[in-house]
Amino acid sequence: MKPQTIAVLAFDGISPFHLAVPCLVFEDRALAGLPSYDLKVCTGEPAQQDAMRTTAGFAVRTPLTLDDAKGADVLIVPSWRDKDERPPTPMVAAVRAAHERGATVVGLCLGAFVLAEAGVLDGRRATTHWSAVDVFAKRYPRVELLPDVLYQDADDGRLVTSAGTAAGLDCCLQLVRRWHGAEVANRVARRLVVAPHRQGGQAQFIEQPLHDAPGGDRLSALLNWAAAHLAEAHTLDSLAERALMSRRTFTRRFRDLTGTTVGQWLLGQRLACAQRLLETTRQPVETVAFQAGFGSAVSLRQHFSKAYRTSPSAYRALFARL
Repeated sequence: MKPQTIAVLAFDGISPFHLAVPCLVFEDRALAGLPSYDLKVCTGEPAQQDAMRTTAGFAVRTPLTLDDAKGADVLIVPSWRDKDERPPTPMVAAVRAAHERGATVVGLCLGAFVLAEAGVLDGRRATTHWSAVDVFAKRYPRVELLPDVLYQDADDGRLVTSAGTAAGLDCCLQLVRRWHGAEVANRVARRLVVAPHRQGGQAQFIEQPLHDAPGGDRLSALLNWAAAHLAEAHTLDSLAERALMSRRTFTRRFRDLTGTTVGQWLLGQRLACAQRLLETTRQPVETVAFQAGFGSAVSLRQHFSKAYRTSPSAYRALFARL
């Protein structure tokens, strides 16, 4: 399903950045040859419609209310102002109604609290900002909380939650990727000057930033090399040797730098490569599998189906024309 109408719920005390994230990703780019959406910013609190204060001190206004969000294909709650405050009943009801009618419902950062309050996450996997996971887990024990990931979807992709701040960008770009393919999402990312893709399972909280990580420059060069040579058989030991590190040191520094394991990182790179090749070439699936480093079409199909719930051939049929 390629949505047309996307409603974003604003509220008093909202962070300007969190509100801007879905607006930046889903703004109208028809003139640039990119997907065009009917984006609506609606107030989730009717009493605050005329003046919703932001955490930066200025106010935002919108003439649109929850009534204007009723027919949206996608409903996004970009955050919530306080993990200790229950969201208002009308906002919760709007989320529940959107899910019941089959819309995609997204909770970015603390927006996951609003989805959980609506009950739509019960029995399903979800995530939120790492600093709020203890409160979330205690208040919503029926939700299967994944505290360490960047974003997570459930209910065949109709329920999506993300960690905080920049993870919201990753999550929204992942939605574009699902609806329109990797190449279109990469083009949107390039316009925003952000990384084209971070796997949802990547750790949301990395102790050391990239530029401060010991050996960061050497490892960054290694990652660039490995991403350009995915057809080769990489192992933890071979990469550690190439980085001139012991296995133990390399493993520790790799996780410090990327927030994930070597195996998970390689799989994410290979899946992204396979997506691009399926979209932009007519090469046989067997050739795509080899060039992406899966070794065989059987291995590609297994990993592709698990990650995207579709086959490489079906994916190509859907996205190759874009």
